[in-house]
Amino acid sequence: MKRFGLILLLSFFILSPFQALEGGERVLTVAAASDLTFALREIGKEFEKNTGIKVIFSFGSTGRLYQQIEHGAPFDLFFSASRAYVDRLERKGLILKDTRRVYAVGRIVLAASRKRGIRIEGLKDLLRPEVRRVAIANPSHAPYGMAAKEALISAGLWGRLKEKLVYGENIRQTLQFIETGNAEAGIVALSIADVPDVVYTPIDPSLHNPIEQVVAVLKGTDRVREARAFIDFVTGPSGRAVMERYGFTVPSS
Repeated sequence: MKRFGLILLLSFFILSPFQALEGGERVLTVAAASDLTFALREIGKEFEKNTGIKVIFSFGSTGRLYQQIEHGAPFDLFFSASRAYVDRLERKGLILKDTRRVYAVGRIVLAASRKRGIRIEGLKDLLRPEVRRVAIANPSHAPYGMAAKEALISAGLWGRLKEKLVYGENIRQTLQFIETGNAEAGIVALSIADVPDVVYTPIDPSLHNPIEQVVAVLKGTDRVREARAFIDFVTGPSGRAVMERYGFTVPSS
């Protein structure tokens, strides 16, 4: 396990999208679930314009980001797509408890590839023989994948579709499978589904557990004030408006 942790941490530094910036520029490094790719990039630009603090994101599946944080990756903030992973970090003493906050509740949709031209209107349509591959995020470490699995189980389809399933490493890769036509259909986050090569239909939220998304400042950061300010911005009027536009339900302030 120690060797695995070292390899994971080294790979993070090799693949990390951010490095130390010169000139004393104020920078926040944020680990964020892939369903936030569009919304947080937009909010980050507005935050930088308002504060002069640059926000650099590392997007991925919540479970993979959790592993990086657990092994010492130097993020300042963690925007998780699942309450459970923040709970784990809290138990390990890796977050500032008073900073954790539910910032959104996500939604999943049934998505189909325009390139394939197959009409998909409900989950049962995934059983049609012309639908050969159904993409979902890997439920072992991606909260949106777990929600997809729960919805398929609730609909009585999980066992019948198992041979068709292809797993994305995160929800953005899952969407790419559908966009490119490598999968005829799949289940993705509403927040990233509005792209030209995909058509989508909302999935009844009663079919899965609520996707409560939680943020927290990570212990050890020397940018606590800036991190708190970014959380306040995301959950404030400007950030809430962007989150709602991308399909998130935001808690009342």
